[in-house]
Amino acid sequence: MGYEAQAHRAEERNPDSRHPSAGYRPGMKSSEIRWNEEARAKILDDADRVLREAVVDLAGSGEMTSDEAFAALTGKLKDKFIDWEPGPDLRTYADAIANGEVETDAE
Repeated sequence: MGYEAQAHRAEERNPDSRHPSAGYRPGMKSSEIRWNEEARAKILDDADRVLREAVVDLAGSGEMTSDEAFAALTGKLKDKFIDWEPGPDLRTYADAIANGEVETDAE
């Protein structure tokens, strides 16, 4: 007996087996769809790590102006994030790179 026939016979014996997957609730509002706290924390940790690596990498690559550092950071980060828009934090890190103020943990 093929899989489809087996599934059909199982449904005939237990009609309640045709329920949606366990994660779905009928009437779920779109505003209720979100990452759980553990996943949310991991997403932020990963984003922080990507930012940190970019800043440290540029800080060790030689002298550059704040505008050059800002452009380089934007270039490194823009394809790593959905809906990327550089904000004031990026300017802060670009200024720190240009002023030689980025210390790595190895220093």
